[in-house]
Amino acid sequence: MITVTRLTRRFGNFTAVDDVSFRLERGEVVGFLGPNGAGKTTTMRMLTGFLPPSSGSIEIAGFDAFRQSMETRRRIGYLPEGVPLYREHRVEEMLAFQARLHRLEKRRIPARIAEVLERVGLAERARSVIGNLSKGQRQRVGLAVAMLPDPEVLILDEPTSGLDPLQRLEVRRLIHDLAQERTVLVSSHILPEIEAVCPRVIILDRGRIAADGTQDELVAELGGAAFVRLEAVVGPEVESAVRALESLPGVTAVHDRGALGIHRCFDVLAHEDVREDVGALAAVRGWALRELSWRKPTLEKLFARIALGFEPEAESKEKPRTRGETEPSGSDPASAPTFPLLAVQLGAAAPAPPAAPTTPSTPAPPSTPAVQRQVKTLNPFEIGGGGSDAPRPATPGECEENDG
Repeated sequence: MITVTRLTRRFGNFTAVDDVSFRLERGEVVGFLGPNGAGKTTTMRMLTGFLPPSSGSIEIAGFDAFRQSMETRRRIGYLPEGVPLYREHRVEEMLAFQARLHRLEKRRIPARIAEVLERVGLAERARSVIGNLSKGQRQRVGLAVAMLPDPEVLILDEPTSGLDPLQRLEVRRLIHDLAQERTVLVSSHILPEIEAVCPRVIILDRGRIAADGTQDELVAELGGAAFVRLEAVVGPEVESAVRALESLPGVTAVHDRGALGIHRCFDVLAHEDVREDVGALAAVRGWALRELSWRKPTLEKLFARIALGFEPEAESKEKPRTRGETEPSGSDPASAPTFPLLAVQLGAAAPAPPAAPTTPSTPAPPSTPAVQRQVKTLNPFEIGGGGSDAPRPATPGECEENDG
């Protein structure tokens, strides 16, 4: 349905979209993800014909997007991020105007307007002035405009912006229904919306495609391993605790992340949730648990890793120990490097600091007598309180003030 080949767009010396290629089939719902400035909106504007590319090609429903631009535009419904609506029009007037622009048959226009308003939940607001609607309602009017020509391709830039939670659920269901017979490309900064609506995700970073595939494929290949986080009081036998965790069925590696107060933190890597086995082991060993949780990679963590450069939670500079691997020498808590602490014992004097090297003494400047300054206090419990003047010494450089 949509074929993009080596698409590039430059603005002077800046390349906003760099050699992007992908293909969307009929009935696919694809999410466009990326940080601000990644090239999502620029790519969408080129797909819809608003912006010509510097190089590359776009084919929509078998038509070239630039040589046959009118044919491709008839097959596209586009909802931009900033919905362009005439605020002085009534809702049905705006849709009727758009229908004439799309050259819909005049006899079909009233029925089509009623149909799309019903689908976006605005049937009762057909006679309302657009300027009097809320932001979420205007967003739904824009979605109705995009659906009006019954397009084969829907390109939606932030379709749930300004909607309340119930309206977002309605838009999700609507997108699912539309995807039965249309291709839908959705761009959003709300990651849960993409996770809930789009089986396939394309992640853009600095104008290039950083990842493309279904959510399960991307999470499995790029998101890192799932693991059980265990925080417990295991006593001094840390090595014994690690060996016991490694012996559990399904465990592939155990990462000792060190002490957190009196608790010890472990990441138990496994292909499935082994919390039940870890909890049973803790009960047998008498470990006092603080946390026992199953953590697996999500689209949000994958996005942060690819676009923002974050490392997976279970990864660190130290390589995790795999089953059967012995702990390297020097990692025993008894042999761990210690850091000097400042300890003060009751009844004992603190150690004196090392003597500074002696230097020829210079004569001290003559001392200046302290200047007495009158300070007024309003605290009746202080000496001389209740509005009387109480003397206090002032520094030599402090100016005299007249307190009256």
